[in-house]
Amino acid sequence: MTQRTTEGRGQRYDSVLDTIGNTPVIRLNRIAPDHVTVYVKFEAFNPAGSVKDRLAVSIIEAAERDGSLKPGQTVVEATSGNTGIGLAMVCAAKGYPLVVTMAESFSVERRRLMRFLGAKVVLTPKELKGFGMYSKAKELAETNGWFLASQFETAANADVHENTTAREILADFDGDRLDYFVTGYGTGGTVTGVARVLRQQRPDTRIILSEPSDAQIVGSGYVNTRNAEHQPTEGHPNFKPHPIQGWTPDFIPHVLQESIDNGYYDELLPVSGPDSIAWSRRLAAEEGIFTGISGGASLAVAMDVAQRAPEGSVLLVMLPDTGERYLSTPLFEGVAEGMTEEEMAISQSTPTAQMAKN
Repeated sequence: MTQRTTEGRGQRYDSVLDTIGNTPVIRLNRIAPDHVTVYVKFEAFNPAGSVKDRLAVSIIEAAERDGSLKPGQTVVEATSGNTGIGLAMVCAAKGYPLVVTMAESFSVERRRLMRFLGAKVVLTPKELKGFGMYSKAKELAETNGWFLASQFETAANADVHENTTAREILADFDGDRLDYFVTGYGTGGTVTGVARVLRQQRPDTRIILSEPSDAQIVGSGYVNTRNAEHQPTEGHPNFKPHPIQGWTPDFIPHVLQESIDNGYYDELLPVSGPDSIAWSRRLAAEEGIFTGISGGASLAVAMDVAQRAPEGSVLLVMLPDTGERYLSTPLFEGVAEGMTEEEMAISQSTPTAQMAKN
């Protein structure tokens, strides 16, 4: 094996925002079935650690272009975390104050990351679920004259995935087969934007969409009501709390509705929280790729598809973020802080620098 070297990117960047996108596609070498090839698109390589960096910069720059966001105006948005973290990075780089509304049930590290990046985080009661934090953000915008980012409705959401994520996929698989594209949904921007392009440029690629088995809101067939601005006016009756943070608010977003209406996915598969956690852990321990519960969920679905896929099939799985923003969630339950018995035995196998037994 030759020694690894690097040569640099051959360019310098004027802003952290210029480093968003062009995330790597990585082959899985140890956990995929032998008869197929599985790749992951690892969005943790974005500067704030998730796919939502794309959405955040797209929303802000679209609003700057059309004049709906004024210099120095406060931005407000409801988010389970990743969009808020992305917006906090973008607003910090561009000089906009940011207020985020977030249900108290989401992980503590997410709110601390947003505050570290300069945002204000307003918590809403967990029993009001996603619709509660959404309603709070809308109310704050209307009362204070703030700019509502509107990630669930804005055209800037799916557009950025059409113009960046999908184009990257086409380039990375240029001249090669791509049989399956597997993703979950939160706002629906990823699947809608990517599917617009794949349906035209790679029509043979089957698009697999997933949602939590405890919150099958698309699979139910019921579409929540919306107002003239495409904003939800109710929570979805089929929603139940689930551990896959970032997926399925308790309403079907307008951005996702485009995929539903246009048949942008070929199969809709449910996935359980325990399976999502198990595959995230396997991906880290056996491939060295550190993603969160939502990435584990997409991988769990992809592995189910892979088992029944024809020989030689190629699958691409979206991994939305890094696992570090799940430290206080069930993903890390059972991961010891002190030494395990096995680790203590290793320590005691040589005489120096031993810790005392608990």
